Amino acid sequence: MLNIASILIGLLSLILVIPAQIPLLGWANWIALPFVVVGIGLGALSSKDSGMKLCMVIFVVAVLRLTVGGGVI
Repeated sequence: MLNIASILIGLLSLILVIPAQIPLLGWANWIALPFVVVGIGLGALSSKDSGMKLCMVIFVVAVLRLTVGGGVI
């Protein structure tokens, strides 16, 4: 059950992270990061790790985008 919750949180975060790749929308990554961290936590508590892996990929994409954009852009 926790794995399903983690996957759902990851998919909802992905909806925020995809448009945040457009220049000047990088601030949306700051909104998505707390949700992704919660998804990683739920996935870590689950017996399966697919939800955690999904959230970790989304986390890496969001953090790399923030790093390239200087944290804001």
